[in-house]
Amino acid sequence: RLLSVLRRRCDIAGKRLSGPGLAAEGRVLHAVLYVYHSRLLRHRPYLALQQVEQCLKRLWKMNLVGSLETLVELIPKKNASEAHAECLVPSQPMLETVALKVLGGCKLILRLLDCCCKAFLLSVKHLCSKEFILLNTVASGLLSRLWFVIQYRCVLQTLTSLYGALWTMLHLVSETQQTPYIKGFTFPSDISDFLGVNVSSEAKKQKAKMLTTKTSTSWMKKLFPAMPEAVSKIGKKRKSETCTSAVKKHSILCPVDIGEAVV
Repeated sequence: RLLSVLRRRCDIAGKRLSGPGLAAEGRVLHAVLYVYHSRLLRHRPYLALQQVEQCLKRLWKMNLVGSLETLVELIPKKNASEAHAECLVPSQPMLETVALKVLGGCKLILRLLDCCCKAFLLSVKHLCSKEFILLNTVASGLLSRLWFVIQYRCVLQTLTSLYGALWTMLHLVSETQQTPYIKGFTFPSDISDFLGVNVSSEAKKQKAKMLTTKTSTSWMKKLFPAMPEAVSKIGKKRKSETCTSAVKKHSILCPVDIGEAVV
């Protein structure tokens, strides 16, 4: 039963980590940084974007997906376990290696989410200051999508639940035959103690905060404030005068542009 649970959680975690969302956002982020490299070397949102890309690169270089696939191959299938009273299980060194990578992956994803939030706030701040409007607009949209992909696909929650199954299996295997591979490190029974954050409660808080946030207090409203009433009345008056003069000077050969300039 524990082996089937471990196999299923490894499959889910591998699919969510190797999904097209994270890879696509990573490629777009790399392209944006490449385009603006020579012009914005000391721009604060650009430096924050570099930290986000660094976290993504470290996450891919861990090859956590490859380790999960290797572990799944070592777990016997359901038919084989039913056919025999005993079955082979992954060794303690293999379980320790994957468990250590899962712990590191969770830490990296927490750091990635934190960097995304900081870079997003910096981009919005400089966007409100009317600095590098194109870059900061693209960056704010990219960072919000990247943060949403991680939260929506529950990547962090999936890895924490996978670690619970890994720790249980590792504990049973080490009791049967102790062959420790990683020495000087004690694997925590509760991953929340290692991360310092309760992942489920933190996600619920963020979700509740996002749902209760009013649209009138969003940064788009601050960036594009409503037009004052006096200015709108002057604009309507000018538009009506322009339309009246255009009707009087109507000509088919020389049409008049009745629009007004947008400040």
